[in-house]
Amino acid sequence: MRILYAALCGFALDLLLGDPAWLTPVHPVVLMGRAITALEKLLRALFPKTDRGEEAAGALMALLMSAGTFILCKLIVKLLNGLYPPLSFALEVIWCWQALAVRDLKVEAMRVQKALETEGLEAARKAVSRIVGRDTEALDEKGVARAAVETVAENFSDGVIAPLAYMLLGGAPLALVYKAINTMDSMVGYKNARYLHFGRVPAKLDDAANYLPSRLAALLLIAAARLTGEDAASAWRIWRRDRRKHASPNSAQCEAAMAGALGLRLCGPASYFGVKHDKPWIGDRRREIVPGDISRACRLEYTGALLGLAVLGMVRFLGCIL
Repeated sequence: MRILYAALCGFALDLLLGDPAWLTPVHPVVLMGRAITALEKLLRALFPKTDRGEEAAGALMALLMSAGTFILCKLIVKLLNGLYPPLSFALEVIWCWQALAVRDLKVEAMRVQKALETEGLEAARKAVSRIVGRDTEALDEKGVARAAVETVAENFSDGVIAPLAYMLLGGAPLALVYKAINTMDSMVGYKNARYLHFGRVPAKLDDAANYLPSRLAALLLIAAARLTGEDAASAWRIWRRDRRKHASPNSAQCEAAMAGALGLRLCGPASYFGVKHDKPWIGDRRREIVPGDISRACRLEYTGALLGLAVLGMVRFLGCIL
């Protein structure tokens, strides 16, 4: 039951506080990012500068980051539990809180909507650049709004349901292992000249870690659409039709459900680091996207998060008492 209590407390803290700026220097993802940067530099120096050498270096980094995160976190929890159990539990709660991004995902997305409605296109481009990886300089108002809605959908899995599922399965240490894998993918999982081989294993590991959570997240969005008055039938239909329209086996899952629920067409061609990628469209364009669709996406995200907590929490509770 300790894992369930820690997850519930961490979820509540995330809803109330998000990620305060004063905690940023010691946020686990920030520390993981520094570790990944240092490991990349070290391993690139140690392994041959060949395709196979780079792939081996990336594979070793994936092993060290995932196994090292779990072992270190478990040792810290065990040590503190031996010294003073309440302190150990408090640390687990804090880690659960920091593994989630329910509030911050909404806050950042709503900044984009506010900018579109009151501050102008340049401010909106700047706001959306904080939460997307694509080039934003040439986006029009519809492109900015679409990018924000897509980010809410995709990060609903990566930032909410996946870490929640792993923390309820194995506690805060396992949730942080997931965050380490996800952070590696975001830093080195690019199919460009620098990371095509080095980032191959971290990217595949991220695909595996997100395979089930992304599908659960999509189903939760469909259920959330029913509860919030959005088009759940269309969300189900578009999810089944378009969930594989992405190079990643996971990324289109939530985007398809979101597109169907809101009656929008998402994704499509986008530019990354100056290179245009002709990604397929997801969903049907039953109408044009408007800034208010961002708040509708956030409402689906919050409702889906609460549903996810209820469903996964009940599974954990039943596992404890049976």
